[in-house]
Amino acid sequence: MDVTIYHNPDCGTSRNTLALIRNAGIEPTVIEYLKTPPTRPVLMDLISKAGLTIREAIREKATPYADLGLDDPTLTGDELLDAMLEHPILINRPFVMTPWGVRLSRPSEVVLEILPVPQKGPFAKEDGELLIDAEGNRVA
Repeated sequence: MDVTIYHNPDCGTSRNTLALIRNAGIEPTVIEYLKTPPTRPVLMDLISKAGLTIREAIREKATPYADLGLDDPTLTGDELLDAMLEHPILINRPFVMTPWGVRLSRPSEVVLEILPVPQKGPFAKEDGELLIDAEGNRVA
């Protein structure tokens, strides 16, 4: 199963997403994007295939977003991409790529839309919220 996650191990949403992928019995390719940032074409492809604008793919919280003046609405997509590539912490996470699509998995359960196999058992987020019951079904 060809699944790739652009992961930040310090991010709870990213950890929950990775755990959901593994709960489906899939061992994904894990790219810690802060250590190994995507190239410009790869980042553009992820954003496009996820159906996002470049601005929607920028992380504002706990980043240099404000200090860099990235809230300026006159900035072009290329300028925003330049900032994301120079400061990978600005890339929102986690992006997950499977043969069934690409998603920015925020919240983490968004990844379920593109996993081709069901969950293998119960799953609760780190905060205790139950997402998957004992039979592998999503809890409403």
